[in-house]
Amino acid sequence: MPRFKIIIEYDGTPFVGWQRQAIGTSVQGAIEQAIYNFANERVTLRAAGRTDAGVHALAQVAHFDLSKPWDPHRVREAINFHLKPHPVAVVICENVPDTFDARFSATKRHYLYRILTRRAPPVLQRDRVWWLPTPLDADAMADAALELIGHHDFTTFRATQCQAPSPIKTLERLNVTRNSDEIHFELSSRSFLHNQVRSMVGTLKLVGEGKWTRADVAAALASRDRTACGTVAPATGLYLVKVDYPDFEI
Repeated sequence: MPRFKIIIEYDGTPFVGWQRQAIGTSVQGAIEQAIYNFANERVTLRAAGRTDAGVHALAQVAHFDLSKPWDPHRVREAINFHLKPHPVAVVICENVPDTFDARFSATKRHYLYRILTRRAPPVLQRDRVWWLPTPLDADAMADAALELIGHHDFTTFRATQCQAPSPIKTLERLNVTRNSDEIHFELSSRSFLHNQVRSMVGTLKLVGEGKWTRADVAAALASRDRTACGTVAPATGLYLVKVDYPDFEI
């Protein structure tokens, strides 16, 4: 059966998340329905990451199989036609070997989190940033973020409903930079725990407010205690930016 890899962009605001659910519209469900509408086949998409409700994607990756060959360009155009008016688009569609798996073949996932720090509320960026009308010390946050980089037990920053078999992960990058009125968090890892990114951002926000120090972040991490985590940042500012794969897989 031909296997297709798609790279997807979406605004997560109106969705219950990536994963298909009994109630509400999911990104997965919308794309699967679009595929059925043109190919008359029920498929199950496997994605690189199951983003939560309200989380956005610039380059989510998924794969699916169809029973007969289709031109990838035609598949992309047909899916996008049938996705209207959902805020989802397939940017790239290509054939891949049947050994490719969007989830298990991935070697690294990259996320961006955006905080807007200004007095005026966002208008064009509404539901796309975490708006905080008070200043934050980006340099202090960047310094404290160094405590989280590396191979750690991230139980403190793990959602209670997380289904990952182990809380131990290797966070390869957590850069915190100021971009005009925004503070950006750029994170990279092979995989993340459920709510790990938002939990770490919410904790570092306390440092930016001057309520916590770098030592407090280190202590929270070492405690391996979910109750030691700061407020979980809202989904609105989170983006799945990119997923890496070995060249031989694609």
